Amino acid sequence: MLRKNVRLRKEYLMRIEDEKRAKQKYDNKMRLLNAEIERKNVPTDLYRDEENLRKEINAQDDNTIVPRTHLDDEYAMSFYREPQIALTTSRSPSQRLVTLMKEMGLIFPNCTRVNRGALVVKDLVTHCQQKNYSDLIIVHEHRGEPDGLIISHMPLGPTIYFGVKNAVLRHDLDVRADPLSEQYPHLIFDNFSTKLGERVITILKHLFPVPKIDSKRVLTFHNENGVISFRHHTYQKSFNQVDLNEQGPRFELKPYKITLGTIGQKEAIVEWQLRTFINTAGKKSVL
Repeated sequence: MLRKNVRLRKEYLMRIEDEKRAKQKYDNKMRLLNAEIERKNVPTDLYRDEENLRKEINAQDDNTIVPRTHLDDEYAMSFYREPQIALTTSRSPSQRLVTLMKEMGLIFPNCTRVNRGALVVKDLVTHCQQKNYSDLIIVHEHRGEPDGLIISHMPLGPTIYFGVKNAVLRHDLDVRADPLSEQYPHLIFDNFSTKLGERVITILKHLFPVPKIDSKRVLTFHNENGVISFRHHTYQKSFNQVDLNEQGPRFELKPYKITLGTIGQKEAIVEWQLRTFINTAGKKSVL
């Protein structure tokens, strides 16, 4: 198993290097096409490769000229299988954190709660890879209050880190005592307009299988100034109105890092990280 993981990791890093070369060639093709459209001279650094680039351009169409990336391969299996999620907490969790984990187990379909016990992160990742889980979710706390959420895609990443605040459990909400429906939920992503926002959407949406059209559950992820508000509702349609019922839990998520690897990999490439020491970091709408 260890040699297999090493081989997969090397193949993954080789694909990233191939992507860099393909991206450079794609940029050269675009420069050549733009020069032709604007009726300008060919850039001097493309003189030697002009003939080969034109042959490749003529042989490609709109779908094949754009190179594939590792982002296309990370979730390639999602078209053939439903996500299987392992959900756990930090060590020695409080009762509030255990309750939140149980309620999050109702949010994610096909979710299995794993007792953390004395397992270290490396053992958790190995367990998920051996059991063929698609994702690992770890919930953290500070002094009994949930303050962190980590989502790591198996077997090679990516991993996204969230800060959690204003967590309100389903137990704290005034909800009906009826058992919660286990229908696959519909997803609403609001105000994610940047490239980073689309990346976050890709990671989050692959935690859920495709719902049926008549499903009455809705999960909302609303971005406001880089903070994602999560809400969980069910609805009932009558003749001339829609009754919306919040089911909980609710919390706010603030992403601060994305790495191209599983959790615990020190050599994983940091794809994006929130830099709080930059003067304008608090003013930017990163998502």
